[in-house]
Amino acid sequence: MNENKSCRDGFGRALMELGNSKKIVALSADLSPSVRMNYFKKKYPHRYFDVGVAEQNLVCVASGLAHIGKVPFISSFGAFCPGRCWEQIKTTIAYNNNNVKIIASHCGLDVGPDGATHQMLEDISLMRSIPNMIVIVPCDYEQSRKATLAISKVNSPCYMRFGRSSTPLLTKSRSAFKIGKAQVLKKGKDILVIGCGPVLKIALDASKKTEKSLMIVNMHTIKPLDESFLRKILCKFDKIITIEDHQIEGGLGSAIAEFVSQIKPCKIIRMGVNNSFGESGTKDELYKKHGLHIDNLLNILSKI
Repeated sequence: MNENKSCRDGFGRALMELGNSKKIVALSADLSPSVRMNYFKKKYPHRYFDVGVAEQNLVCVASGLAHIGKVPFISSFGAFCPGRCWEQIKTTIAYNNNNVKIIASHCGLDVGPDGATHQMLEDISLMRSIPNMIVIVPCDYEQSRKATLAISKVNSPCYMRFGRSSTPLLTKSRSAFKIGKAQVLKKGKDILVIGCGPVLKIALDASKKTEKSLMIVNMHTIKPLDESFLRKILCKFDKIITIEDHQIEGGLGSAIAEFVSQIKPCKIIRMGVNNSFGESGTKDELYKKHGLHIDNLLNILSKI
């Protein structure tokens, strides 16, 4: 649990495993080492395609490959895909329900010094609004690996996002993963904390320093949301905190608030970036500025 590994490495290793199937192809926009497609590229060079710095082409080529029966995995930095090619994703992939797997690396404040132009904080909102699209945010290396294997088995457009950094392992190799099924990381009875991505570590650390009993849920699948789980658990809680490395508008917190509002009155506090652009700085500096740190969570817990 103390070992640090990157989500992108989990993806890259799983993609290489999937290469045993000749249906699997990989495409990147001149970033194969950064997005960890280099493992697949080295082992299966004839099924790896680099389109250059042309993300709109990346999407359209992948859509064509899916149309003839291949299972394309495409990857770039989140700022560029979906950032530069959302319209192509919508019209060539999702509208045609083509089986393309879109993998966005270097998302959120996690990229730190790269600054506002490279800190993709709106992608969950963009992608969950598209019909036919599955949206997944794994919390660590192991979950990224399992999620990659899982999305390869569903005949649907899928979007998965993660950051750049190596982060603590929050799950184990034997931990189950199923698309659309929430994972309980810690049981509790006072306050429900729902998060996605490596920032869930903040909630786990805070649970050890507060007298309040926190139930911590890893909602790794943003779409489809695990509504069955939420219906069952909401009868036990009237206070919810959401946490994500993303804008609070349109992301996981919004998805939870939209659903909960149909079920019962409930106090919801959303932790994330609040209607502002990122900026250059270390990851820790940016997380502190935007409230994604343990002291802020403990302060919130002391007041509700």
